[in-house]
Amino acid sequence: MSSSLDQRTAPAPEGSRPTPLPRRTRAYALPEVRWALAALGLFLLALPPYLLGGPAWLWGALFAGAYATGGWEPGREGLKALRERTLDVDLLMVVAALGAAAIGQVLDGALLIVIFATSGALEAVATARTADSVRGLLDLAPATATRLLADGAEETVDAGLLAVGDTVLVRPGERIGADGEVVGGASEVDQATITGEPLPVAKETGDEVFAGTVNGTGALRVRVGREPSDSVIARIVRMVEEASRTKAPTQLFIEKVEQRYSVSMVLATLAVFAVPLAFGDDLTSALLRAMTFMIVASPCAVVLSTMPPLLSAIANAGRHGVLAKSAVVMERLGQVDAVALDKTGTLTEGTPRLTDVRPLPGTGLDADALLRLAASAEHPSEHPLARAVVDAARERGLALAPADAFAATPGRGVTATVEGRRIELGSPARLLPDTHHARVHPHPDTQAAHPEADHARVQPENDPAPLVRELEEAGSTAVAVLRDGEPVGVLGVADRLRPDAAATVAALTRLTGRAPVLLTGDNERAARRVAGRVGITDVRAGLLPEEKVAAVRAWEAEGRRVLVVGDGVNDAPALAAAHCGVAMGRAGSDLALETADAVVVRDELAAVPAVVALSRAAHRLVVQNLVIAGAFIAVLVAWDLFGTLPLPLGVAGHEGSTVLVGLNGLRLLRSTAWPRPARG
Repeated sequence: MSSSLDQRTAPAPEGSRPTPLPRRTRAYALPEVRWALAALGLFLLALPPYLLGGPAWLWGALFAGAYATGGWEPGREGLKALRERTLDVDLLMVVAALGAAAIGQVLDGALLIVIFATSGALEAVATARTADSVRGLLDLAPATATRLLADGAEETVDAGLLAVGDTVLVRPGERIGADGEVVGGASEVDQATITGEPLPVAKETGDEVFAGTVNGTGALRVRVGREPSDSVIARIVRMVEEASRTKAPTQLFIEKVEQRYSVSMVLATLAVFAVPLAFGDDLTSALLRAMTFMIVASPCAVVLSTMPPLLSAIANAGRHGVLAKSAVVMERLGQVDAVALDKTGTLTEGTPRLTDVRPLPGTGLDADALLRLAASAEHPSEHPLARAVVDAARERGLALAPADAFAATPGRGVTATVEGRRIELGSPARLLPDTHHARVHPHPDTQAAHPEADHARVQPENDPAPLVRELEEAGSTAVAVLRDGEPVGVLGVADRLRPDAAATVAALTRLTGRAPVLLTGDNERAARRVAGRVGITDVRAGLLPEEKVAAVRAWEAEGRRVLVVGDGVNDAPALAAAHCGVAMGRAGSDLALETADAVVVRDELAAVPAVVALSRAAHRLVVQNLVIAGAFIAVLVAWDLFGTLPLPLGVAGHEGSTVLVGLNGLRLLRSTAWPRPARG
């Protein structure tokens, strides 16, 4: 659910703290980034003299610097893991790089170190950015609030010091400082950050409001109902941090295999050296056999069985507008067997659009004339419904007339004078009293005696009530239009369904074997209407962020691997808790974009099943590569143990298998490897 509370552009009301820019950790402030850059720089400096036959002392010193700067951090982490009796992949890569240097492959070892250091730096940046977004979320709640005293006086206090039972004044355009209940005033509140509702919600006495949401044009008096540390916004922060902290750390499948394989290989190499030596073999022969065994049995081809397919899949997905943040994410995408979708901003566009223009018969207005009249009156308003009407008029090329005496009433609508006529737009429930529904034709005698009754009554065929019911049943928000007190038409405004939503749901159903579930903070009626149009039967509506997390964790407890797709602040905890989270990029909140494992940059919903299918294709290539690598290793090891495998031939076979699995993995770079997206 995308929020209109964009931290980068939201204006600050007079007297309130300006909305700060998100506090970003600079990449070069992270030591992992600085070491990786140093290793890369030294590597690039060493390349020209090495390739051009320069002095060995020069390129040797530069390569040594690259080994040291890029390898000391993963080496230290690997030694820590070794103390805990775990053979970490970090240490294996450092040892492999040093081994390559020992047999003269200095360039290969340095390249391995640089790649590994860069991977660690990218992971550190991603972690820091997530922490930045969590901290920035707290900026949604204002720093200060206006507290009302018992004698009616006002005082400005730190919002964090508000206590349950305090009454605060929220002026038009301000952010609400605490969760609580309206005890006076009326307004419309944009609470998309919490519930995901695409339109501001009318608030009157007795209604609940949330900290961090934005007040509309009216003034509200709110009695604080929760401590600031227990507000919904504060709970979202805690849930994201907890989910990120407790989410099970994962490894690539090959890393799990490699740990056991590498331990076995080290032990086997020692045995290949020691056993023949113990039975009288000479030292040179035993050492040569052991070195050959170590080379042909080393996990290089096994490691490359996984990374090229996954990295190729990441690159291909990036070209098609999907950013997967790591190889682990790309692997996890293909493992999902259940999908939970947000509604507003995910299945729908997240922006209200004009869907219907219905003039009443006998008013002398056609659709364009009615829309021009309504847009002229709405033009000064900042309400999302008003913007939808004005945008539609501009798209049709209608020239708007000046509006005088403009006034907006929270919960009712707007009034303005356009071309000498009084125009009103707003809620049919407020603008069309009961006397406007189910009209009866007046008796001719009554009409003759009281000609003014023409303005008090509407002919049955001009009754707007059926139009209002029709639009509301179709899922639109009905807006009544009155001219000089008489209804002249009804407009329909709705958050439009994405054109590829139904096809995406069908594609995800085919991939996972079960239909996606709709998780939304919007109301039940709106949620079921959207779900019915896209083929979803399991609908969970009216959910707060913690309830979305509870639903995801319940599925995970049943053994499901859940993919959550969303875009708002209120989706972030569920994105963090899920097996894999995907954020819609165009209107996604900063927190959702940083918390998610992958981002659909171009906002194309059909890319979600496509990237899941691509991940599964990458997994199939990984399996193929493991079979190829395993076959080469088995043949070469058997040759070395039961025959005499020449060292150059062993190196050639080892390197050949490495190149072969690498090229096989690169097949996913082709444009044709991207699955054809679902189409509406």
